[in-house]
Amino acid sequence: MTVNPDLIKRSFSAVQPHGTEVTAWFYDHLFARHPEVRGLFAEHLGQQQDRLWAALGALVANLEDPAALTRILENLGRRHASYGALPEHYPAVGASLLATLEHFAGDTWTPETAASWAAVYGVVSSTMTGAAAGEPTPAA
Repeated sequence: MTVNPDLIKRSFSAVQPHGTEVTAWFYDHLFARHPEVRGLFAEHLGQQQDRLWAALGALVANLEDPAALTRILENLGRRHASYGALPEHYPAVGASLLATLEHFAGDTWTPETAASWAAVYGVVSSTMTGAAAGEPTPAA
């Protein structure tokens, strides 16, 4: 499935009122299922939760601007690599992200929405890991 911006925006609008509860739930989910990644993060997650929330907002806001989205994701990919993030960490993060969004999106979460978010995360992870590896980004 391709990314459906309307489904992404609608589901994110349903998630937004929960604010930092969303990011706290995400990290709880991630660390419970993948404790091996806990060491990549600061002991106190407050600032990291704020960054994640801002990144999600930027992702949704720039869905229909591929050049801007690519720049954002490339910068994130290089920065995450400097923290020790490896390509094999991305599937765990993606699974926790989708579980988190499903948890908070209520009845806006449908199979089509899940597939669209999975497609978005595919773009996120491939762009970020490519940038971390120093690979050139294909022209948008």
